[in-house]
Amino acid sequence: MTDRHSITADPISAATFAPFGSVLEAPSHFGRTYFDSGLANERPSARCSLSVSRIAPTPDFPLTAIEMERHEFSSQSFIPMDVTRYLIVVAPHLPSGTPDTRQARAFIVPGDVGITYGADVWHHPIAVLDRPGRFAIVMWADGSDRDEEFVKLENPFEIILPRDK
Repeated sequence: MTDRHSITADPISAATFAPFGSVLEAPSHFGRTYFDSGLANERPSARCSLSVSRIAPTPDFPLTAIEMERHEFSSQSFIPMDVTRYLIVVAPHLPSGTPDTRQARAFIVPGDVGITYGADVWHHPIAVLDRPGRFAIVMWADGSDRDEEFVKLENPFEIILPRDK
């Protein structure tokens, strides 16, 4: 028997996202901001992986989360290249190690802001809003099946966008 529930997406902020990772915002002044402290690679054999992804917009809401993923030994950064807005969903761990969907959080991220999921953070695949989007993705991988883990959720849940979208 499923215990279906829903969560509403909130605007992202560094403070609300901090338990799950880092928000990557350009500085308001000319210059550079470093986000090195959010990067994690817990396997010496893993190499940095840089990819570019094009993602179709999610057509229908509420969105039902039926699966989540994690990269147990690596952070994963998404740097928007051409995106209007996107949705991310994260969840802490249950004592069993699986995602705690009752404590899941959803965030709407502006297209000029990137994010880094910390190592071992459960997350739903990114959902692009409004139009197709492109991201650069940085993580560490060693080519083994431990690079990423996907789980089907025992209790899928719905993600709702706020009324004002």
